[in-house]
Amino acid sequence: MKVYQSHEIKNIALLGSKGSGKTTLAEAMLFECGVIKRRGTVDAQNTVSDYFPVEREYGYSVFSTVFYAEFLGKKLNVIDCPGSDDFVGSAITALNVTDTGVIVIDSQYGVEVGTQNIFRYTETLHKPVIFAMNQLDGEKADYDNTIEQLRESFGNKIVQIQYPISCGASFNAMIDVLKMKMYKWKPEGGTPEVLEIPAEEKEKAADLHQKLIEAAAENDEGLMEKFFDQGVLTEDEMREGIRKGLITRSMFPVFCVSALRDMGVRRMMEFLGNVVPFVSEMPKPVTTDGTEVAPDAKGPTSLYFFKTTVEPHIGEVSYFKVMSGTIKEGDDLQNINRGTKERIAQMFCVCGQIRTKIEELVAGDIGATVKLKDVRTGNTLDDKNCEYVFDFVKYPDPKFQRAIKPVNEADAEKLSEILTRMHEEDPTWIIEQSKELKQTIVSGQGEFHLRTLKWRIENNDKIAVEYREPKIPYRETITKAARADYRHKKQSGGAGQFGEVHLIIEPYYEGMPAPESYRFNNQEYKINVRDTQVIDLEWGGKLVFVNCIVGGAIDARFLPAILKGLMDRMEQGPLTGSYARDVRVCVYDGKMHPVDSNEISFRLAGRNAFSEAFKNAGPKILEPIYDVEVLVPSDKMGDVMSDLQGRRAIIMGMSSEKGFEKISAKVPLKEMASYSTSLSSITGGRSSFTMKYSSYELVPSDIQEKLLKAYEASQDTE
Repeated sequence: MKVYQSHEIKNIALLGSKGSGKTTLAEAMLFECGVIKRRGTVDAQNTVSDYFPVEREYGYSVFSTVFYAEFLGKKLNVIDCPGSDDFVGSAITALNVTDTGVIVIDSQYGVEVGTQNIFRYTETLHKPVIFAMNQLDGEKADYDNTIEQLRESFGNKIVQIQYPISCGASFNAMIDVLKMKMYKWKPEGGTPEVLEIPAEEKEKAADLHQKLIEAAAENDEGLMEKFFDQGVLTEDEMREGIRKGLITRSMFPVFCVSALRDMGVRRMMEFLGNVVPFVSEMPKPVTTDGTEVAPDAKGPTSLYFFKTTVEPHIGEVSYFKVMSGTIKEGDDLQNINRGTKERIAQMFCVCGQIRTKIEELVAGDIGATVKLKDVRTGNTLDDKNCEYVFDFVKYPDPKFQRAIKPVNEADAEKLSEILTRMHEEDPTWIIEQSKELKQTIVSGQGEFHLRTLKWRIENNDKIAVEYREPKIPYRETITKAARADYRHKKQSGGAGQFGEVHLIIEPYYEGMPAPESYRFNNQEYKINVRDTQVIDLEWGGKLVFVNCIVGGAIDARFLPAILKGLMDRMEQGPLTGSYARDVRVCVYDGKMHPVDSNEISFRLAGRNAFSEAFKNAGPKILEPIYDVEVLVPSDKMGDVMSDLQGRRAIIMGMSSEKGFEKISAKVPLKEMASYSTSLSSITGGRSSFTMKYSSYELVPSDIQEKLLKAYEASQDTE
């Protein structure tokens, strides 16, 4: 296979909503380029993209698939991404390592929430976008309405390159206003007839052609001058203007295809080969220290590993992009992230499961290798002449959590290893061993995302697992000041134990003044502050420990032991065993014994005095509150609002955003456990949401009572 140079390589992400037809389009693209001799179908489970067992089980893409095509003397690297919002991590990764996004639209449903979400990521990453209007032969296809939706959502940058003569079962021809020709197909698709534009379409085609010329000219001063002088541009000049417009995101071309019948696919690929930007024309990626790295084949060799899969009979397959330099089989590189050395023994260009051996790849190209010792997704491998580190992929926060455990406890260690491996394959599967909740928590983008994880563990690794709703990380705090003292005394022959601690606790807030005096039961307690320690708690909030001992009532050497006793109780609050936070403790008096006092005595005395005071200080339970944003079609707004209010949500605002309604709310985490499933059910999968931790707030009193009773019951059974 030829070694392609950076100015001959184009990297493309194939994106779109679930069911828009990306996998079928990928199959048609590979067929048109001669990579495959026969097109597979999703129904027949024989496509290049969906080759993993779990994808065949579910009937649509779960993983991104890398493939390449040699076309018009160029190399097109394409990453076909899953459409489900649950697997958005693959799309985000693909956009970060490619240069152009082709967003596939199902013309029967138009702009969907998934389309909006994907476009937003292209906007954040400033990537060129082309829209492929698919399924124009579908029963409900409506090209004109979808164009209006595209303009409403993405503005006047939408530029039609093609439009169909008709939609639905009669779709068999389209007008190309760049080439000013009509393409017409036989019912089975394939190679079209290229004809002159019919008389009845000439006026419309000429109008769209003129708009295309104007849009192309706007991106180049020279073209603009020629356009003003002559009113026309050549096809090559238009291509140059469109390319510049793509790079600056000042235009979004629209193409027409029927992927299933292979209509319009080759023409779109000609545009990809001739017009979309090369790797060398795009902004340079930046390392973690801010260094711009040009895709220079003669520069130092640097590879970024963006994807890992585990395949039967092969093991780990590691996918990389050559960020700089040239990589050859047998090259030795250093893993900058892990401090280890690796040899690239074999390299491949891949089309799904089809691997073509290659001896050399240059900057900007995408390849795969196997049998690496210690490389993880996100690692950078460099040669000895550089220390580039790339870390540019940023994933969205998880939206769905479950506690996972093996059915057979003996499999616990093995499950832990599998989960670590799964996270390496898909970084949006987040694994946490929660010391606080005493559970293994797996987080992902939705219920289907986690169901896929479970399917793979049970079917590929043969370990039965179960999901449970995770416990909620409640917090405990106090609402008023309280005083307590406790004497720990124990005598059992020889040296005994003795420690007595008097303390006052109160709610802590930032900037509160130093304590001076307190009054309890008409008795005043004067405070003399000797020392103050502010402890930032791992779980949020603070413990402020104030030493107010006077006259040597407690020796200074026992104060750390008292603090340890307080921390014991902060780590296991008296109400529900949850972490406590935001408490100030003033230790103002106590007693000690010259022989029997020791650290353990004062630790126990401090712990018990704190526990007693806490219960008298108006203790309250706090729950985590999340900021939730829901993007919903307007016809489902009322249903979604009602559902949120049933989840104790406080609606913070509503707005319209590109054809959809956006609801902003604050919702307790407890109420979000199965929200992704409910939202999908209410809206028929046409909505999406994001959630992000906001704060801890007091739980309502009726819920606090339920939590206290549940905790007491659990303590009784232990």
